[in-house]
Amino acid sequence: MSFKGTAYAGWQKQENANTVQNELEKALAVLLRQPIATTGCGRTDTGVHAREFFVHFDWPSHEFPHSISTFVKSLNGILPFDIAVQDIFEVSEESHARFSAVSRTYEYLIAPVKSPFMQGLASIIHSVPDPEVLNTSVSALLGRHDFTSFSKQNTQVKTNFCHVTHANWSLRDGLMVFTITSDRFLHGMVRAIVGTCLQRYSHDQLIDILNAKDRSVAGPAAPPEGLYLIHIQYPFLDHKLHESA
Repeated sequence: MSFKGTAYAGWQKQENANTVQNELEKALAVLLRQPIATTGCGRTDTGVHAREFFVHFDWPSHEFPHSISTFVKSLNGILPFDIAVQDIFEVSEESHARFSAVSRTYEYLIAPVKSPFMQGLASIIHSVPDPEVLNTSVSALLGRHDFTSFSKQNTQVKTNFCHVTHANWSLRDGLMVFTITSDRFLHGMVRAIVGTCLQRYSHDQLIDILNAKDRSVAGPAAPPEGLYLIHIQYPFLDHKLHESA
């Protein structure tokens, strides 16, 4: 599925705020005529978007009560305009939307000038460093490191180590784009990295920030509206998508 996160308090279901998960579970319950509990591939903050997001739910029998194409069309007819389901397919009982993921890729979009067409879809930051300079710096993030300095505090995770395999700044259609891939991400990690990069820290300074394991030494978090989850890799995904196509 995919969603524009502007109107939502993130993916994760909440009692006092509307979320993408709230909307999806309501729509599923209407079509399947019973409560459906979903599990997402991760959490997104308020205002963050997803071009590719995966969700699993359990169905008690081997027979699904609708054809997939009809069900997807009906589901999209119920969902708000800013949430779309692309496909549904069966996976093994051991497969898990969150824990089976091998890697995730995020993009962060920055508009260097005000644009009415990018409102809520990119951060407007007028003074942005040269991407070549930024790439020299972010190469310090590649590999397996403790990213405590780039994580929100008190997140109750077992480890703050992440293995970053790709980190790159580029220009695309007039936008500055930061792309990063890792086996896992900490809460607020990408926005903290972007905000720190925009403070023009050097390669060696980023290494010092990593080694400090202290959020206060890194830069402020970049605004949420520029952040997109764009790809999740699973060991079984490409095969299943090929079959459904």
